[in-house]
Amino acid sequence: MKLILTQEVTGLGAPGDVVEVKDGYGRNFLVPRGVAMRWTRGGEKQIESIRRGRQVREIREAGDAKVIKGRLEGLTVKLPVRSGGTGRLFGAVTVADIVAAISKAGGPDVDKRRVEVSSPIKTVGAHQVTVRLHPEVTATVNVEVVAE
Repeated sequence: MKLILTQEVTGLGAPGDVVEVKDGYGRNFLVPRGVAMRWTRGGEKQIESIRRGRQVREIREAGDAKVIKGRLEGLTVKLPVRSGGTGRLFGAVTVADIVAAISKAGGPDVDKRRVEVSSPIKTVGAHQVTVRLHPEVTATVNVEVVAE
C-alpha cells in the first residue's frame, strides 16, 4: 500500500514522504491515526506543500534545536514516583510524566512524540532519555527517578 505521511513516524519517514507499507499496517494503524493518507494523484500535489512547510520549519528549527539541546542536556530532571521498598516502581514512568517533569524543572516545552525511552523505566535511579529535536539534532536528558 502506498501512503503519504502527514506526520513523522519513527523508522518510516517524515511528513511529505511517500512510503510503501503492508496493507494492514496502513489501513489499521497509520490512516486511522491520521499520520498518513492514501497516495493518489491529487495527493501528489499536497506532497509539495507539505514538504515546503516542513523545509521552512526545519531551517528555522535547526538553529533553535541546538540552543534547546544545550538547555536540555544541562538539565537534571527529578521525577518523584511511588515505589516499593526494593526500589521497584508501582507501574512505569510514562513519556507524559517525563515531559511534565522537564517543564517543571524549568526546561523548554517538549512534544511527547519526540521523546524516546529505550526501555521502560521501572526502577528508582538515574536514567537517560533521548529527545529528537530535529532530524539532525538529538538531546540526551538525565532523568533521576526518586521515591516519593
